[in-house]
Amino acid sequence: MAKINNSHHLAGVGGGMPNGATVADFSTYPEAVGYVERILRGNFPATSVAIVGTGLSTVERVRAKINYGKVAISGAMNGSWLGLFIYLIFGSSGQTTTETASPIFSLGSALLIGAGVGMLWQVIRFSMNKAKRSFSSASTVVATSYAVLVPSELTGEANQAFVKGGELEA
Repeated sequence: MAKINNSHHLAGVGGGMPNGATVADFSTYPEAVGYVERILRGNFPATSVAIVGTGLSTVERVRAKINYGKVAISGAMNGSWLGLFIYLIFGSSGQTTTETASPIFSLGSALLIGAGVGMLWQVIRFSMNKAKRSFSSASTVVATSYAVLVPSELTGEANQAFVKGGELEA
C-alpha cells in the first residue's frame, strides 16, 4: 500500500493535523482569519492554508435555571404547534355527507390537546432527568492562540502574498 504524502495539501486525508510551517501567530480567531483573507487576496493557494487553534478549553455558559413551570410552558408551546399541524392535516378536511363540510374537530380543541400532550411529555422528561441537571447551558470550544500554517516550501510565497494582499487592500 502506498503512503500518501500530505505535505502539499493541508486538508489531507481524514482531516488529521496539517503539516507545515507557522507563518503567523494570533491571540484571536478573527485576527487569524484577517491574515488568511489578506494572503488569499495576494493569490496564495487557499487549499495550502490551515488555521490551527492551540490551548483548547471547553467553556460552558449557564443560560437559565430550569424548573417545572418553565418546562411545562415550553412543552405547552411546542405541543400547541404540533396540535396546529395536526389540525391543518386532518382537522380541516370535512365529511361530505351533507351539503356543508363540517370539520372533524375544531382548531381550539387541536391546540388544547396538543398543548396538554406537549406539557405532559416535557414534564415527564424533566422529572426523569432532574437529578442530572436543573439548568440549561451552551458549550463552546475556545483556543488561547491560533497559528496560520502553510507547507514549509511555500512560506516565502505566503510572505509575498501577505505584502501583495496589503497593497491590494489599500
